[in-house]
Amino acid sequence: QVQLVESGGGLVQPGGSLRLSCVASGSIFSFNAMLWYRQAPGKQRELVGLINRGGVTNYVDGVKGRFTISRDNAKNTVYLQMNSLKPEDTAAYFCSAIDYRNDDDVRDYWGQGTQVTVSS
Repeated sequence: QVQLVESGGGLVQPGGSLRLSCVASGSIFSFNAMLWYRQAPGKQRELVGLINRGGVTNYVDGVKGRFTISRDNAKNTVYLQMNSLKPEDTAAYFCSAIDYRNDDDVRDYWGQGTQVTVSS
């Protein structure tokens, strides 16, 4: 069973930075993509961005230019570097991994989340 563990959340002032980490129990290279989601209180979980096996990243418009996803295959870790944080970035952040085997067998795994609060 794949386990994902996020860390690095906390309280930060507007304009500040945080780096979240997601450590997988197995090789992250085995996954088709690693994704970061977030969920603010009272709102639906939303995709923040992803990095695929080839290292290509993609982000939602609201975080482009501020957030960066990277990975360290040797450490089985994916990172979410968040700069220029805004109060609206406040949310629980979740890491997810996608394992596509065939059209009838797509598996996803989730971490427990880490809280990010942006406030003065």
